[in-house]
Amino acid sequence: MKRFDPRLYQIGALTVLLLYGIFVLHFDVTLFRAVLLVGTAIATQALCSRIRNVAFDPRSAAISGLSLSLLLRSESIALLLAAAVIAVGSKFSVRIKNKHIFNPTNGAIVAMMLMSHRVWVSPGQWGNIAFFGFLITCIGGLVVNRAARSDVTYAFIIFWSALVIGRSLYVGEPLTIPFHRLESGALLLFTFFMISDPKTTPDSRAGRILFAALVAFGGWYINYRLFRTNGILWSLAGAAILVPIIDALLPAARYRWRAETVSAAPQPHQLATAA
Repeated sequence: MKRFDPRLYQIGALTVLLLYGIFVLHFDVTLFRAVLLVGTAIATQALCSRIRNVAFDPRSAAISGLSLSLLLRSESIALLLAAAVIAVGSKFSVRIKNKHIFNPTNGAIVAMMLMSHRVWVSPGQWGNIAFFGFLITCIGGLVVNRAARSDVTYAFIIFWSALVIGRSLYVGEPLTIPFHRLESGALLLFTFFMISDPKTTPDSRAGRILFAALVAFGGWYINYRLFRTNGILWSLAGAAILVPIIDALLPAARYRWRAETVSAAPQPHQLATAA
């Protein structure tokens, strides 16, 4: 039986989450903006593919556009569209050994926060409703299992939960406080849809677990020692720079999307188009 490309599951899951947020939770994002973001990401993928003379594949670009629609906010449409261009363009321009370094969505969000104070991430926009958190978790679990990177997802959430709960116990906070923080929808999206990106995590399982620990500790330190917001986003971008080193120390076979494995000898253009 042929296995479906996991990106199709990601696109479906993110689309459902976005539509639920717009029409039920009344996110501060319109359907028009979301469509414009996704369209810009796909158009950028098409342009970069043409410039690099590689096969056009819109799936990873659609994921980037949907993710940005869920997480990034700005009063300026131009800044949001710039984020979509950066997300997709970075896959073609920021690479080491034919592997792009940053998760496209994460890299674009961090880049835009560095360049302008007019963009922000709204981590509480999903609310802390247990039912919806469970729904995101279930959908995300399906996605990461299909993407064969569930180890980094579960490792991160274990490390992050231990650090957040451990800090609350140390300072004497009631456990309702860390549990409330862990129910964030944005945290679940990060855990199941961003850090689990199989093309930007280390190739080996040991490397991915180490990577998850670094991201969790870095995010915790930024949030609770430097007292800055969006710690896990900053931490993931910083830890991504270390992935080539981790791969060199703990080598393993590189992950390929299903479309890349249909040929016994994948061509360079197939590697270039993967998310």
